[in-house]
Amino acid sequence: MRQGGTAFLRAKGNKGCELHRSIEKPSRYRLLARWETLENHTVDFRGSADFAAWRELVGKYFAAPPEVEHTETVLTI
Repeated sequence: MRQGGTAFLRAKGNKGCELHRSIEKPSRYRLLARWETLENHTVDFRGSADFAAWRELVGKYFAAPPEVEHTETVLTI
């Protein structure tokens, strides 16, 4: 992810990424990518050569296809 993360940084509308590892299940990771719009992820990034290159780098590390979920901030404290 360190090597492929630049693909996210170059992407239209990307506002940063964080990679988290579970403490209870150390083999589980979560990638939190922030986008200006949903379409910046689903259309612009997913349709780009950078996405294809990123998947080529990290895809072999997935135990299963990634589960993608889009969220919005409801509350910040």
